Amino acid sequence: MSRLFKLQFLGPLALFLAALSAELSAYALARIPTSETLWYLNLKVFGLFQRSHEALGSYIDMPGFQLYCIVIPIFVLACFGLVARSKLPLAISTQFAAGYAAFLLMAWQSPGPATAQASLRLIAVPSGEGFYMLAGILVACLSSCVISHLCYLWPLRAKLDRSS
Repeated sequence: MSRLFKLQFLGPLALFLAALSAELSAYALARIPTSETLWYLNLKVFGLFQRSHEALGSYIDMPGFQLYCIVIPIFVLACFGLVARSKLPLAISTQFAAGYAAFLLMAWQSPGPATAQASLRLIAVPSGEGFYMLAGILVACLSSCVISHLCYLWPLRAKLDRSS
């Protein structure tokens, strides 16, 4: 199995670990609401997942929805692809992980006033620990997405070179 094939797993794994840590932090904070460390983790480090929960809250208000219904299926699909040594499930999971990472980035945007004009304002991203969390997820997911494309395109290129 090529090393690039295994590196595709990095994006879904990083996304799973971040979402699981955010849910565990929220659960621990509910159990120990006086802990300053847990408040710091929940608000500063995992605030990204709070904002995305708020973005999804008007549609689905289920506790742990992001972890159970979005991230775990992506991770299970990636695990299946890795164990079965099948490119397609792993490639699909990397694409979904990159899509969900893009959703996390867009969920960070605070809703602004509705205007009827075009705007070229910059995307506001979190600062400090939230930025590092978002950057880590984005880098891992996008790099595994690129690797996934390379794993599909290199054999096609080799086949085209042999046929010409």
